[in-house]
Amino acid sequence: MSAAATEFADLGPLNRAKEQRSWYWYDWANSAYYTTVLTVLFAPYMITVAGRAAGCGKDPDDTCSKTVDVFGLHLAAGALPFYLTSFATILSAFILPVVGAMVDRSNRKKWHLAGFAWSGAAVASLLFFMQGDNWQLPAVVIVVSSVLAGCSLISYSAILCDISTEDERDRVSSRGWAFGYLGGGILLLVNLAIVLGHDAVGIDKELAVRLSLLSAAIWWAAFTIIPFRGLRDRPATNVLRETGGLLKRSFGQLFTTLKELRNYPMTLTFLVAYLFYNDGIQTVIYAASTYGSKQLEFGDSVLIATILLIQFVAFGGALYFGRLAARYGAYRAILGGTFAWMVIVVVAMFLPAGNVALFLVVGIAIGIVLGGTQALSRSFFSLLIPRGRAGEYFALYNACERGTSWFGVLLFGVVFQVTGSYRPAIVSLVVFFVLGAIFLIRLDPRRGIEEAGNAVPATV
Repeated sequence: MSAAATEFADLGPLNRAKEQRSWYWYDWANSAYYTTVLTVLFAPYMITVAGRAAGCGKDPDDTCSKTVDVFGLHLAAGALPFYLTSFATILSAFILPVVGAMVDRSNRKKWHLAGFAWSGAAVASLLFFMQGDNWQLPAVVIVVSSVLAGCSLISYSAILCDISTEDERDRVSSRGWAFGYLGGGILLLVNLAIVLGHDAVGIDKELAVRLSLLSAAIWWAAFTIIPFRGLRDRPATNVLRETGGLLKRSFGQLFTTLKELRNYPMTLTFLVAYLFYNDGIQTVIYAASTYGSKQLEFGDSVLIATILLIQFVAFGGALYFGRLAARYGAYRAILGGTFAWMVIVVVAMFLPAGNVALFLVVGIAIGIVLGGTQALSRSFFSLLIPRGRAGEYFALYNACERGTSWFGVLLFGVVFQVTGSYRPAIVSLVVFFVLGAIFLIRLDPRRGIEEAGNAVPATV
């Protein structure tokens, strides 16, 4: 029996289940920020505010043509939120690995989780003051809060390895993702109702947006209390002996991890596969509304309904893929998911304009595969991590996601520019799923789990 299995046996299944239920709530908590703020409301409202500062009129096309000054760079007001999120993404890729090494060396993982979460929520609450032509404060806020959210997820993912056995990972991770989709979807539904029906509650639309942004920060902070109270800290294990302070030792362990990664070829292979297929997933989600509005000619009501549909279907998708993993193994379920994504983007290319029913069917398919592939990617990767090194490795996992997630957007934009149509642009994303599948096929999951020193689950 592995050291991890011995520790879990001593803990007992009832105590593990209790901590797991507490752990789920952080997915519920932080998903509100990702859905309400980053996915739906921040970008269009920031464009409006920055557009005022740029001297744009009411014409939305005019908003996209004039610029604001950002440290001497003249950036189009209409593109500002996307530059900001891209900058936060790249910044996170440098910061998260160091945070991960620090988390592994700490005996207080839940304190890191809560500290980063509450700090991020406090910063995000300042988005309430985004009004008039004040775009500078929210520009800083969205970058800082995004980075802090990423830091909190390092601790959150690392704790998964502490509260579940290898055989439980898929189920626990899937339920966490499902819980997150449900929580984020519920708050988004409420906020969209307030924004769209602002006249009924006696407030203007901008105040409704600002209150919705504030509600996401409050939701994030409030529900983080549950995992903070329900989880327990554990001593760090299997860390390198380094001299100096915590930050110096964290950098030392990070550099050692990067060098040692070649000793875990299956872990590295999965990271490369994840880099490709996750980039495809993120780009599909990013481009879906543009494709629906510009190519398929749908109005805002259809697009909003589809966003909510995907959010709630992903709840069931995560649970469904968890059951598939229990029967066939996470590796096979993820590989099957990449082929399903290939089918989705090919079908999307041929969707007729104005056909709402078919568009919603594709949205349902996206929701099912989206929740499942994300949940099982996290749990499967946790099996490829050496014991006691979860923070560092999940930091590399998130850095791969954040540091390269602009490739798909770039390809989408270039193909559109060359062809003048979003149809070839959307189908071009199939290359990311093909490359992801190729690397997954080259991966030997049992070998990778054994090399990391973990027990091989009954189904892989």
